[in-house]
Parts: sequence; structure tokens; C-alpha cells
Amino acid sequence: MKQIISILSILLCSIALKAQVIEKIIVETYYVSDANDATDSTGGHLPVGDTTYRIYVDLAKGYKLTKIYGDAYHPLKFASDSVFFNNLDSNDNGGVTFAKDINVRRLKQNTIALDSWLTIGQIGKNGTKTYFGVPKVSDKSGADMLMPNDGGSANISGGLLVNNATSVGVPLTKSDGMDVMSEIPTGWNNYGILDTITSIDSSIFGSIIPRKSIQCTKCFLSNNSGVMGVDPDSNQVLVAQLTTKGKLSFALNVEVADSVGNLVNYVANDDGNLLDNEKLSPFLVYPLVSGCLDPNYVEYSNKYGKNDQSQCKTLIVLGCLDPQACNYDSKANVNIESMCCYPGYCNDRDLSIVCPELSDNPQIFIYPNPTSKSVTLKFEAVKNKTVSYSIINESGIVVLKKDLGTIQISTTETISIADYQSGIYHCSITIGGNTDTRTFIKQ
Repeated sequence: MKQIISILSILLCSIALKAQVIEKIIVETYYVSDANDATDSTGGHLPVGDTTYRIYVDLAKGYKLTKIYGDAYHPLKFASDSVFFNNLDSNDNGGVTFAKDINVRRLKQNTIALDSWLTIGQIGKNGTKTYFGVPKVSDKSGADMLMPNDGGSANISGGLLVNNATSVGVPLTKSDGMDVMSEIPTGWNNYGILDTITSIDSSIFGSIIPRKSIQCTKCFLSNNSGVMGVDPDSNQVLVAQLTTKGKLSFALNVEVADSVGNLVNYVANDDGNLLDNEKLSPFLVYPLVSGCLDPNYVEYSNKYGKNDQSQCKTLIVLGCLDPQACNYDSKANVNIESMCCYPGYCNDRDLSIVCPELSDNPQIFIYPNPTSKSVTLKFEAVKNKTVSYSIINESGIVVLKKDLGTIQISTTETISIADYQSGIYHCSITIGGNTDTRTFIKQ
């Protein structure tokens, strides 16, 4: 019985919610452009209503993000139904592909702060200080790195980036989503985003050609040391800033290091090609795929990132689905093999309790069959009845007859047949006046 309980516990616990390394993805509305922002021409035209999103990977405490990537089986994708904005003010690194290259001193100029880029936590430097992304609601350092804005090419009084509409969330005039950390990432590398010869970026992160999407199957941005969040407890690591008027979607793949440096890749999709060091994370796809996340239902899957209870339709009923078992359950929809009971075997449980209908019916077993040297008769649930048997050959001749007397519960009888001729034999068994026949083959 303990084994049964253990199996059920493993089954239920394995599909229940567990602590995950990637706890969620945060898509933050960082800013929404207004009419004043649209006046700037220095950084390129930013239409009214463009939304700047910041994407954070929320890791379990103690883990570091070391790489974002795309490969042949797990492409890195960012898409919108409208083009992505990239700042054109390239003087002194105005617009960049990777946020680590931002000159933080220039973020107060025109719309440089709304440029689209990739990163692993870091947002440029200012002198000896290195800055990192942090959700605006968690940023206690204020807005000093963005404000006051210079007003752009039209010298707007009060500056740009001051929209405080509800859609913006925390206004950039109160929080710029940037803070410092003492641990600085080292060993930056990238491949597949910039042209390998010219280092020119013609993707959605470059200003050469306005684009609506990127899908790369051989690209990455990485650093050897890895990055935690500004707050190591919440551990939210910024990976991208994207500005577009359209509907955003993406699929991320990330490499994560644990506290001793072991690396695991978490991917956005499972197409049957997961390697030993790859794990699926349903949170790496946006918008999240909705489905049943209640492990009490057959429709449950850990591939869903968002629960839709309406998709949970069939409650799990555990039971034995073997029609040959005495406790076959036609109402069950998940078979637990070790729950099945048979005459003579019930996985250390009391057969008379599991299958009480057998308690009044003696059970007869004959084995092995076929056999060459001996055959065994086994009687179960006899309950103080007389037992006798006869073995009859193919010609109808009784070759053996024996009375076992009164059997209280069960007994086993092994019969030597080494001297019997090969062929089919019938064993006529009488228990308490009722006769049954079993057949075996002598090889």
C-alpha cells in the first residue's frame, strides 16, 4: 500500500506548481509618446502613441542570466504589426543595438531614452558608474538620469518624455527605471545581430531600415559573468527595450547560471528537439499561451504560461484500467498500474477488501504452462473446503488422482510430470463439490 501512495504522490506532485528558475516574464509599459515627443526630428520621427516596452526575465533568487539567443530549433523572435522605433541621433552613440553601449549622459537628449535595444541587465555607463534596468515601480533612485529632458529639436518647454497619462504607469519624471550595482558584468560577446564584417545593424535594433520583426536562428548576446537583478531577492533582469505603435510579440531563449556556475538553457518552444541541458519555459513566449494549469484536470499542461480555467474540462480520475483486474474502474481516465489487483496479487493490499467479490470464489492457478518437468497448482480463497484433483491425458486416461483434504485458505501443489508423454493434459479440480478444469501442455 505504501508503494501505491508513493506513486500517487509522485504523480500529483510532479504536475503541481513547483518553484521555477524562470518565475515569469515582465513586460513593462515604460513610456507612451505624446504630441510633444512627436515634434523631435533630431532622433527621427516618433509618432504619437508609440509605446516603449521593457522586458524583464524574473529569475529565482541566486540565479544569473548569461545569454539570450536563437538557434535552429529555438529562434529568437521579436515582432510587431508596426515598425520599431530607433533613435537616429547617432552622434556619440545616440541610438545603439546593445544597451551596454549607451552613453548615459546623453539620455536627457531628445528621444534617445526610447531607442530599441537588447541587453542583459546593463544600461550603459556614466563615468565610474554602471547602470542597470529596474522596473519603474521598484526604482527608488528617481529620474535624475533622464530629467530634465532638453526638449528635442523643437526645444519644447519642460522637455520631452513627460507624458504622465495613466497608460504610462509611473511617469519617467518620477522614475527612470535605472539604478547602479556594485557587481559589473564582464566578457560581453554578440553574434548574428550586427553584420560580421561592417558591424552595421540592419535589424529592428538599427535605424537603417525600419522593420517590423526579427527572427534569428544563429544569434546571441552574452556575458561571461552573468547578471542578477538590481534587487537580488526579486531578481528581475532587463533583456530588451522595444518601441512600437503595434502589438508586441516575442519568443526568448535564455541561458541561466546557478550559484555554482552550472548552465541551463530555457527555451520558448519544445519541438521535440530538447537537449539534456535545455528546458521548456512557457513564460518565454509573449503573449502568453493560455490553457489549463490545474493539475486536477486531464487537459493540464506545463506548456501554458497563463491559466484559462474554461479549458479545464475533464477531472482526473485515477484508477485501474486493466479489464482483467478485479478492480477495473470504467470511470477512471488515468491508469495507475500498481492499483490493479488480481487473484493472488494485490500489491501488498488485502485482496478481500479491494475485491470483496472474490472472497467467496476460490481461485485456481496453474503454472508454468507449457512445462516440461513439473506443474504447480495454486488454490486461493478456498475457506475450509475439501480439494481434490485428477490429471487426464489426451486419451481420457486418469494418470494421477489426489485428495488434498480440507484447505483452510490456500495451498500450493507441485506435481512432477517429467515421466509424462508430451501432449495436452486436463486437470479436473473439485473444490467443495464444485468442479473446474484447467489445461496444460507437457513439452
